[in-house]
Amino acid sequence: MSADLSGTWNMVSNENFEGYMLALDIDFATRKIAKMMKPQKVIKQNGDSFTIHTLSTFRNYHIQFKVGEEFDEDNKGLDNRKCKSLITWDNGRLTCVQKGEKANRGWTHWIEGDKLHLEMFCEGQVCKQTFQRA
Repeated sequence: MSADLSGTWNMVSNENFEGYMLALDIDFATRKIAKMMKPQKVIKQNGDSFTIHTLSTFRNYHIQFKVGEEFDEDNKGLDNRKCKSLITWDNGRLTCVQKGEKANRGWTHWIEGDKLHLEMFCEGQVCKQTFQRA
């Protein structure tokens, strides 16, 4: 069962981003700058094909994928690691598992009411972000 995540979303809350970035070994200066950002997500969904742009004044990130097809992901500009990513639907949630040098890494997106939720996890740290439709 898939949900329609399409839209432009503005961040309204960001819990444990510091812990998540520490798990990714992101340097002190980058963590301090990144914690102050309120990124915007632009999600374009066509069936099971997605393009997600995460935009901020500090750094932008772009990912394009098809649900159920493993792909090589380059996290350049984030933690600068490469991994194998597989994104699937799990009870209406878009869930990504990233295999690489960091254990138990990935994320989950879902809509609840009028909010878009994102949980990012890595090595036991979980960051919870909430977005409001722009």
